[in-house]
Amino acid sequence: MLKEGDSAPDVTVQGADGSGKLFGHVTPPLVLYFYPKDDTTGCTREATDFTAFFDEFAAAGISVIGISKDTPKKHAAFIKKHDLKICLLTDADGSVCEAYDTWVEKSLYGRKYMGIDRATFLIGSDRRIAKIWRKVKVAGHVEVVLAAARTLA
Repeated sequence: MLKEGDSAPDVTVQGADGSGKLFGHVTPPLVLYFYPKDDTTGCTREATDFTAFFDEFAAAGISVIGISKDTPKKHAAFIKKHDLKICLLTDADGSVCEAYDTWVEKSLYGRKYMGIDRATFLIGSDRRIAKIWRKVKVAGHVEVVLAAARTLA
């Protein structure tokens, strides 16, 4: 299990412009957040909250990247529908979720299944994990992440 202070895995992700290493798409420091699925209530709220604070993250020199298993085409529609400013990347084969320990067993009405655990990682310019939030509750989360991100600047 990853912990604060560990090196952030430089995994292969897929964006609208093709596949490549995470740190080839974005230069740290950054917020990397994992979410289950585009256009669901909690995931939409989290994406729109990060977008609402996009300028504040940018002023602190922090990029915001969201990752789910949704396709780049689905991400593009989600971004357009909600006028999102953040970058969304695809973990098509699940290797990114595995590397960041966010692919977990979940339970809904007694039925067990595998899915993405909502988690956020604050990664410093040294590519080390400065802060981890697991089992994220969406309400108020972005403000907490922004406060921590400002301490990196």
